[in-house]
Amino acid sequence: MRENATEPESKLLRAWQLAVLRFAVTLDDDDRMHALGVAGEVDRLGGAADDAFHFFRRTTAELCAAISGQGADQDAVIRRFLAQIDNVRLKRAVEAAIANDRTPPKLVASRVKPGPDLWRGLAPRRATGT
Repeated sequence: MRENATEPESKLLRAWQLAVLRFAVTLDDDDRMHALGVAGEVDRLGGAADDAFHFFRRTTAELCAAISGQGADQDAVIRRFLAQIDNVRLKRAVEAAIANDRTPPKLVASRVKPGPDLWRGLAPRRATGT
């Protein structure tokens, strides 16, 4: 992140990095579009009245392609992005999300399975006959 960034700029840059992380975790097209939207907001901070300045949108498109396993120089694009992250926990999260050997998360339909075994092990209720 830029050292001379104001607080709102820093927050927006962090939001952009988190949006890219979210895409890296989900690989969902909606999350890619969200990351591109945040990148557009960061680009508007440049103050250009027209669309001449679109560094973050271009970079986000390259990053999303690299994370998805598409595009040229995937490793170099990802390394450049990681080098710009100054928060160690965020950097580790991004590295874990884009690791080549990661297994996709399993969806859990239900953590508690209803049935007769649900109450097993609990003492039976006693009728209160008072």
